[in-house]
Amino acid sequence: MQTVAITDTEFAQFQRFIFEAAGITMADAKKALVTGRLGKRLAAHGLDSFGAYFKVLKSGLQPAEVQMAVDLLTTNETYFFREIKHFEFLRTQALNERSRAQPFRLWSAASSSGEEAYSMAMVLADCMQTTPWEILGTDISTRVIDGARRALYSMERGRHIPPEYLKRFCRKGTGAYEGQLLVERSLRSRVSFRHVNLNAALPEFGQFDIVFLRNVMIYFNTDTKRDVVARVISTIKPGGYFCVGHSESLNDITQSVKMVAPAIYRKAL
Repeated sequence: MQTVAITDTEFAQFQRFIFEAAGITMADAKKALVTGRLGKRLAAHGLDSFGAYFKVLKSGLQPAEVQMAVDLLTTNETYFFREIKHFEFLRTQALNERSRAQPFRLWSAASSSGEEAYSMAMVLADCMQTTPWEILGTDISTRVIDGARRALYSMERGRHIPPEYLKRFCRKGTGAYEGQLLVERSLRSRVSFRHVNLNAALPEFGQFDIVFLRNVMIYFNTDTKRDVVARVISTIKPGGYFCVGHSESLNDITQSVKMVAPAIYRKAL
């Protein structure tokens, strides 16, 4: 299959497309990414230009194709226990809260393929004893949400899982599943996943004690950051916590939370 080149005008169309759909500001350097990820969709539709494919997306006749394009253009790089300091913090909070009666609720707000949410679950399963807990994972990509529900990963993706957690909470694949791990069923049952666009009004899913929204805001412009952060903070209980990526900051974005540790913020009581 011959690679179709994308013109500057066509690339600008897809920059607007992903911004309008997901609030993501796609840099000019991402032209090769667009060509690589969407090129097969041109072939699937028998099209000879990215402009023609853009017309398909904007026609309103194929919403499933629009979702597929969003899925393909969304960056989904993650792994278990990424940025370990946040999970050490989570462990401390879980130990402090394990005598409470009401459920301890966490939200992995950009959960990608699920590693972050399952990492959270391993910590809570280890610490909370009989205290009830719930974890919600959400993402704009339906493709990665489907993968998160399966909870099947390459062993390489699990290289940062603490050995005792790996033994306790994961099953090693054999035969056709050699080189893979499956998150244990009892843990999977405690984590739910939903398709959510943070750049739109949020569903009614209650209040959370801790929210992780990490390594996502780097793709948003300042106005979009403010809108997304305001929506997310509205779901955090008074005194609850908001964790962002270590390369991210809420300075000049909101006054509703105060930093209590690097990349960890607390909502006022």
